Order: sequence, then C-alpha cells, then structure tokens
Amino acid sequence: MIETHCHLDYLKAHPLEEILRLSSEAGVSKLVTISVDPGNLDAVISLSEAHAQIWCTQGIHPHDAKECTEEVFAKIKAQASHRKVVAIGEIGLDFHYNNSPADVQEVWFRRFLELATDLNKPVVIHSRDADLLMAKFLVEYSPKLKRKGVVHSFSSGLELAQTAIDQGFYLGFNGMITFPKADNVREALKLCPLEQLLIETDSPFLTPVPHRGKENGPYFLPFVLQKMAEIKGVPADKLSEILSQNAQRLFRF
Repeated sequence: MIETHCHLDYLKAHPLEEILRLSSEAGVSKLVTISVDPGNLDAVISLSEAHAQIWCTQGIHPHDAKECTEEVFAKIKAQASHRKVVAIGEIGLDFHYNNSPADVQEVWFRRFLELATDLNKPVVIHSRDADLLMAKFLVEYSPKLKRKGVVHSFSSGLELAQTAIDQGFYLGFNGMITFPKADNVREALKLCPLEQLLIETDSPFLTPVPHRGKENGPYFLPFVLQKMAEIKGVPADKLSEILSQNAQRLFRF
C-alpha cells in the first residue's frame, strides 16, 4: 500500500522509527508526508531525505493562507524541484473554519495552481464548505494541469465529486469512510471510479474504526483498505494493487 497523505511531523504517539516499522509491517511501502504551513516546509523535505520510503509535498494549507508571503511562495517554488517533492500541496479552500480570510485563500490557491501548471506538478487539494467555487477552479485549471492532482480527504457533495472526476482528478479517502454517520463520504466513494481512487490516513487525524480515540498513523491504513474494499465490492488485495498503481501514476515516485 502507498500512504498518499499523512503528516509525519505531527505524530507524537510513537518515535518516527517505530511509526515506520509499524507501517512497514502493515504493508505500507511508501508514504507521502504533506506540508501545510511555512514552518514545516523544510521539515517534510528533511524527513524525505532521511528515509527512502518517504516522499513529500510543498504548499500552504488554506487555514494558513494568511501566513503566505512572496518570500514563502518563492521558497516553495525553489524547493518544489527537489527530487523527493511529488506535488504542490496541501492547497485549497476551507470556508468552514475560515482560519484565513476567504479572499486570501482564493488568491493563494490560484497562485499555487499556476505554479503547479508551470512546474508540471500535480496538486494536493483540501476543500471544505467551498464546493461551488472549488468546482469552478477545477474546471478552469484542469486543461492547464497536465498531471491533475487529488482532492484529498474527500467529504464534499456528490456534485463536486463528479466535477473532480470529470476533470480527471483523483479523490482521496481515509478513516472517515468507517465513521457511522459519514454516509455522504461513502456515497462519494461509491461514485468514484477505481482508476481515480487514492487511499490515505491524513494522520494524525481521522483515526479509523476500531481505533477511534487513538492517534492515527499510516499503520492503520489496512482498516481503511478493508472498508474501502467492502464498499467498492473489490477484494482487498486487488484493490490495494489498483490503489498503488494509481498513486504511482499520479506522483511518479
């Protein structure tokens, strides 16, 4: 399995070497650790340099868009060419918490989409309570983004799911599909074609059942896989193979 979205520098329950050992024992062969703010741009690269199985991204989460500056943007642009950086992200729109003003989020989201276009990199997108505007962005930038990207931790409406699929983007799903009240997420998973599907944990967040209450980690990916296989009606081993092929095709490790 390939863990396509986690935050290794956020994990506290175990030392990193233990996390990597447990993940390997669980069948996780590669991990993508995601940058979210100016403070961890270097950290994710350092992790990827120190461990062959770790890859990373460069970007600013919409929560932290207010912290983005021209200097930060220039740093991301420069570091995006690093051999272990597989995408621009996590970028996007989040109008649920509005930790950064909506107009600021939109400005930087557009800048990062343009950057990904210029660098021929895929994007890792966060979207919450921004379905209509996000759909407009996906339609606008899909022709420009040759390698597309993923709308990760998908929990939006089916209309946005269909738009993303139609525009050639992947959808990423995690432990939310195991939550009793997350019928909307499972419906989006059902809608998504196998060839546009990615698996992730988004750890340390969104720990899957039956480990709710514990810190999430890439080593819990098998619980997401089992539930995903059940929902899609595909044997877990076959689905794991498809998901790994999808991740390889998108990120080109």
